[in-house]
Amino acid sequence: MEIYLGKTVEEALEAASEALKTPVNDLIYRVSDKKVGLFSKKFQVEVYDYSDVIRFAEDYLLNVIDALGIESTVNSKLDDYVIRITIDSTHNPILIGKNGVTLQALNELVKIATNSYFHKRFRILLDINGYKDSKYGKLARTARKIAKDVQKTKTTYTFDPMPADERRAIHNACNGMKNIKTESIGEGKTRQVQIIYVE
Repeated sequence: MEIYLGKTVEEALEAASEALKTPVNDLIYRVSDKKVGLFSKKFQVEVYDYSDVIRFAEDYLLNVIDALGIESTVNSKLDDYVIRITIDSTHNPILIGKNGVTLQALNELVKIATNSYFHKRFRILLDINGYKDSKYGKLARTARKIAKDVQKTKTTYTFDPMPADERRAIHNACNGMKNIKTESIGEGKTRQVQIIYVE
């Protein structure tokens, strides 16, 4: 974390942008509540990098799991601006939950806490024992099979609502298939993927 000061928040951010050679929109920062200085008040901006974001997300996640009375470790990596956190615990099936519902809830909690703390949106994906990768593989196979049926019948297929990362697996699986396009419809938790025939 580095600290920058300015008479306004914008001035402090410009100073950070210039010093770090990073556009203001790409900075990860928090504005301190306090104004610095006795006579000329200045705003303090704390600027972070991705390692700080990852550390915050890991600590938050470990505290939540610890509150459940489960011992765990985490391993994280930044992959094309996606923070991927792998959990290993003494009770992996409990943390995954039925159909991955508990894992998805943990993912949402960590994402909301991290985005809220840094006032910026991050893509964070949690996995346990390759559960998510396995699910993506199954979804991709199912999507391609359904897409072939849609090619024959020319009838749109709509999946049940699912999280964004799983919808993305379907979009990727069908990308480039002849006469096929995919679309997400709906809002929030009711968002679904459609496989559509196109001439």
